[in-house]
Amino acid sequence: MSEEDEEDVQRTRRWRGMTALALFAGGVGVLTNRPLVLLTAAVWVGYAAYPRLTGEPSVELEIERSLSDDAPGHGDVVEVETTVRNKSGFLTDLRFVDGVPPTLSVAEGTPRKATALRPRGATTFSYKLTAKRGRHSFVPATVVARNLSGSVEVDTTAFEKTVIECAADIGDVELRKQASQYTGRVLTDEGGSGVEFHGTREYQPGDSISRIDWKRRAQSGELITLEFREERSAKVLLVIDARQEAYVASGEDEPSAVTYSVFAADQLFQSLLASRDSVGLAVVGREDVWLPPSTGDEHKTRAREILTKSPALVPSPPRKRSDEDMFKNLMKRLDSSTQVIFLSPLADDTVVEKARRIDAHGNAVSVVSPDVTTDGSAGRKLAQVERESRLSDLRQAGIPVVDWDVEVPLAKVLAHTREQWSK
Repeated sequence: MSEEDEEDVQRTRRWRGMTALALFAGGVGVLTNRPLVLLTAAVWVGYAAYPRLTGEPSVELEIERSLSDDAPGHGDVVEVETTVRNKSGFLTDLRFVDGVPPTLSVAEGTPRKATALRPRGATTFSYKLTAKRGRHSFVPATVVARNLSGSVEVDTTAFEKTVIECAADIGDVELRKQASQYTGRVLTDEGGSGVEFHGTREYQPGDSISRIDWKRRAQSGELITLEFREERSAKVLLVIDARQEAYVASGEDEPSAVTYSVFAADQLFQSLLASRDSVGLAVVGREDVWLPPSTGDEHKTRAREILTKSPALVPSPPRKRSDEDMFKNLMKRLDSSTQVIFLSPLADDTVVEKARRIDAHGNAVSVVSPDVTTDGSAGRKLAQVERESRLSDLRQAGIPVVDWDVEVPLAKVLAHTREQWSK
């Protein structure tokens, strides 16, 4: 079903000159006493009155939209078929522009349609989009309708929720050695009943017989207990950098780094949650967003709502805010048992400084950085050099960094840099 915004009704100038012509002809006819001129004036008076008799159109539309593939791969072409159904009176002049996601480009056809629709009538048209990595939502469609005379124009919008999600399974995410007390998958330096060999010790009453080294028992008669590295679940906070500085892109029509960070956060959140880790979400930018680490389907739904609907993650950059205030609020909420994954393009030194401070405070920090400095211009080359310097600073501080070329699937990049996450 569609949702329509408030209508903007305005009169066009299409018939503006008719009244003046009618008055002028009538005046000439009276002064010259010529019946033919007066008859002409009467005809023009009819034309001048006609636009006022037709009234303004009532616009109520329903949109149905279908996709050839709602989960395509990066670069795939997706065909969109849109049906517009008229739920109001006769529309003699309807102009419709579908709400193509701002981050996607039209590969073939056009999302525009001009037509007339009878009551309960419908029109269908199609076009093709080129998919890019990320979650892309359609925006409200633009609707312009004119009455029969064209004298009144109604501007409004119509909305149908449609999403194209271009994602890939990133698999398990390797985390650093900071863990909670709960059993899970992060290896610690303590001996226990995990799966990776840690060492041996003398047998103690109560030890499980499955952990006795029976080969040594057979050779020497000693009772030795095998120990393995214990596994514990992690508490992880994903922090999206959505400050004004993070809204950088490789071109005017390209998605910003924040869009890629949101996509990466969604994939990491789902992967960590599936691995029984406790995951939270925070945003620093237009407004502070905080979802403390937790688990479960309800928690997953709340995170998805933040990533898709939060005003802090809209496509346009926010006004400048104090970096110190934003990160102070974050650090106040962060407990010592939570590790942090920053998602940032590293467009300035602030995130580097805060990441190092949080890591030094005892919270293990990692960084996933989407790289959008790839268009080859002089400005981008300078930005790329500065970004490389920030990557180097983080690595020298012992903070693992995933340098993500956004033209390469995130899953592939993580696979090649997975060892950094287990340092």
